[in-house]
Formats: sequence, C-alpha cells, structure tokens
Amino acid sequence: MCDVEMADAAGPAPAAAAPAPAAARSKDAYYAMDEAAIDEVRRKKVWTGDATHFKRVAVSPAASMKMLMHAHSGCEAGLAAGGKPLEVMGLMVGYPDNAREDCMVVTDVFPLPVTGFETQVVADDEGVVNYMIKLSDMLEVTRKERIMGWYHSHPFDVDEAHNHCFLSSTDLSTQLLWQNAEDGNGNPFLAIVIDPLRSFAKGTAELGAFRAYPPAASPPANQCPDGEIVTDDAKRVEVWGSCWNRYYELEVEYFMSTQAKAIVEILNKSHLWARTLSSTPALAPENRERAGERVAAVAERLDKVHGGGAAGSGATLAGAG
Repeated sequence: MCDVEMADAAGPAPAAAAPAPAAARSKDAYYAMDEAAIDEVRRKKVWTGDATHFKRVAVSPAASMKMLMHAHSGCEAGLAAGGKPLEVMGLMVGYPDNAREDCMVVTDVFPLPVTGFETQVVADDEGVVNYMIKLSDMLEVTRKERIMGWYHSHPFDVDEAHNHCFLSSTDLSTQLLWQNAEDGNGNPFLAIVIDPLRSFAKGTAELGAFRAYPPAASPPANQCPDGEIVTDDAKRVEVWGSCWNRYYELEVEYFMSTQAKAIVEILNKSHLWARTLSSTPALAPENRERAGERVAAVAERLDKVHGGGAAGSGATLAGAG
C-alpha cells in the first residue's frame, strides 16, 4: 500500500517499502518521452510471458491529486444526497517505461461519469462507453501517451488497521477484461484503488496499484497481493478481499519535474509554520495509544537517576495516558 504525505506529492513510497531505483534517473526524463524506445517496448511486450513482469508504477503529482480530488468529490456527493459516499471511476494515461521495463508510468487521469456503491462501480452504461470512445479518440490526436489503466475509489470507512485498497470480484473481472484486451496489443493495463476517507483522515494519500494474474497463472500458496504469506483466511480476506490470490500489488513511487519540485519546496518553506500547526504525529492514534507506555519508560529512567523520587509520579502519568 502507498502512504505518502499529501503536502509533498514528490515524496517517496512508504519507508517500509523497498527503495525504488528511480533515484538514478532524472525525474524530468518522465516528461521527455522517447517515443521510439517506448514503441520498441510495446513491440516486444515481454509482460505477456511474465505474469508479474511489472513491479512498480511511477505516478505524476497531477495524476495523484486529480484522483484524490475526484474520489473526495464522490464522498461529498453521496453525503449531500443523504446517503453513503459514492465510488467514482476514471481512466489513466501513461506508458510502459523504456528505461526500467518493470515500471509503468501514469502521467494523467480523466474522471468518468460513473458512480456506485460498495465495490460495484462498472462502466457498462452506453453513455459512459461512448464517452470513453470519444476520450480515446481525442487522446490519440492530442497526447503521446495511451489510456493504460483505470482507477476507482473505495470510500467505505476509516479502518485504523489497514486501508481499503484492494480489488473486489467485480474489480478483478473489470481488470482482467482490460488486460486481456490491451496487454497483447502492446499496452499493459493497470488498476489503482484509492481510499479517500482514510487519506483525508490521516492526511496521507492512500492508494494501491494492482495487476491481475492471468487465469492460467498460479501464485505461491497463501501469498497475498503484497507478497506476504498469510495462512489466516479471515485475515487475508479482510485486507485483500475474496480474490486475494488472483492479483498482485505494485510499488508506487512519485515523480515531479525539477522546476515544479523547486516551487513546492519554496512554498513548503514559506508556509512551514502552517503545516506544523495543522498536523502533528503525536496526535496519530497509533502514537496516542503508546503515550502512556513512553511516559512510564521516562519515569522509570528518572527513578533510577534520582533514587526513587519519581516512582509515584511515573505511575500516575502512565495511568493518565
């Protein structure tokens, strides 16, 4: 899963994830597409012979922010109508990276006029299909990239243990349909799921990128989409859905042009006091829960230094946490 600070769209993937080898490549290179090299990658389409060929996806800040804003608008629309937050859906534009052939690049996204509830957002309406066809025709004329994926939101609730970035059975069917149609034509297809409620509750972008296993592929026994081996069926279904063994997760990283990053750094520096006042790690639930434990540890150290003078105080403070 991806957990990055929304205030810095150029930030890296979570610290727990393996460092991506993107640092060696200039972020500006993503904007200067080598069309001949990309066409050669599409011609080879090596991913058709390797179910897990792609390991990571590089997302532009514009694409990530547009997805989050679209997902948030679905939440507001549903609540304004007196119901639950609505799921939304859109298409992603990008290309397979020619410099790192295990990477997909998302440069932009386009929202679709589709909404739904509880993992049931599908673009099967005739008007939506016509909209997608017109969009595709327009992109062929105006952009170098292709439609290379789709995104949608899971605005279920705010779970402290994990986010809701997974593929439901409906999502998996949609992804397989796209992959079967596009992968063989040199256009590998990607799915991204956004958890908007957790994103805004925690002040971080919570999204996951996935590709489906072909029907003939057999992943290792008990392996979840993130590569972890989990034998507890209830646990893996809770986190990854009932189709947990039919798709896998890609590492998400972000890129930003040198000029754009310089502007963001200036803004962050100028308004650092606002960021400091508006958020603090100490208020995060996981840190609040350990506050008493940490105070007790400090009190114990003081007790050793002062020969017991802080013992009573330590017990009182720990109880207050």
